Amino acid sequence: MREHDARRRDRLPLSGVLVADFGRVLAAPYATMLLADLGADVIKVEHPEGGDDTRAWGPPYAHGEATYYLSVNRNKRSLALDLRDLDGRRRAAELVRRADVLFENFRPGTMAKYGLDHARARELNPRLVYCSVTGFGAGEGAALPGYDLLIQAVGGLMSVTGPRAGEPVKTGVAVVDVLTGLHAAVGVLAALRHRDATGEGQHVQVDLLSCLLSSMVNQAAAHTLAGQVPGILGNRHPSIAPYEVFRAKDRPFVLAVGNDRQFAALCQGLQAPDLAADPRFTTNADRVAHVDELARRIGALLAERTASAWFDLLAPLGVPCGPVNDLAQAFELAERLGLGPRATLTGPDGEPMDVVANPIGLSATPPRHDRRPPRLGEHTDDLTAWLDA
Repeated sequence: MREHDARRRDRLPLSGVLVADFGRVLAAPYATMLLADLGADVIKVEHPEGGDDTRAWGPPYAHGEATYYLSVNRNKRSLALDLRDLDGRRRAAELVRRADVLFENFRPGTMAKYGLDHARARELNPRLVYCSVTGFGAGEGAALPGYDLLIQAVGGLMSVTGPRAGEPVKTGVAVVDVLTGLHAAVGVLAALRHRDATGEGQHVQVDLLSCLLSSMVNQAAAHTLAGQVPGILGNRHPSIAPYEVFRAKDRPFVLAVGNDRQFAALCQGLQAPDLAADPRFTTNADRVAHVDELARRIGALLAERTASAWFDLLAPLGVPCGPVNDLAQAFELAERLGLGPRATLTGPDGEPMDVVANPIGLSATPPRHDRRPPRLGEHTDDLTAWLDA
């Protein structure tokens, strides 16, 4: 490592925090990558045969590895350990003894089989922050498998997602895993704050179902507070209008009008004073009540121009709107806005490797993007020598 890089890493907010990462697939690895970006030394513990399941989740592939694996494992070191082996368990226990944080997302009971459950880990290291990620918790749901699609189904997300009633659709990414990873990272940071104040570690527990229910925010609150059971509205919003996808002359176009002022600006841009004057559309509540007629009239107007033309006209008026981009167009937009959505690492053969940049902006200690995702067991020799010393 260059001396400059070493000095920069020492200045990161989580420098000096050692994370023993027994997680795999997505939720836990995403959380530990966020911590690694912020300076934590994350040691990814993997089985010597195959390693993390996502190493085989392709196509697509890049730099000889599945892009799924590459997406959530930068800035880590890989330690290949067979926990069924006595030496593997001994080294794992020593890693736990030295670590500040442990992540695991095995089914409840698996870590206990290897002598690495929270009770045993606390004996080894009372200062340890131990994070368990499960699908349905460690109680009655302990035996249930925690796959993202399954959680989206039984957790209610698919019941409000889809083109129309009776046609539930999953999201285009494993969003429950990502949301759970974010909740896990926040929980760990809170526990580290407590540990630094008291000297005591604790057990952080997050499960996919609970994280999804929390993340459904207004839809969940409609049920808990008002007794409603929301259903599928397609691309519409249950409480705001116009807030949906329309068809411009050439491609889909979104309006996300959140208040009466924005609706007045929309009517101005559409050159539709009759729309603004219609008592059925005066307030947001009125527009929600008459959303079908509102959508019909707006849709007829938007069909007259291209999505780009409408964006150029309406956006300067303060109307939240935009075309439905594919990912290439989305990255192009972020780059045009100066958001820096990409970061370039050095690949395994010295070639550049583009990754998605960490989105957190810190003025004094910005996240790092300086270590490519490790090959399976790449750092085993150095780490086992350190653990055996």
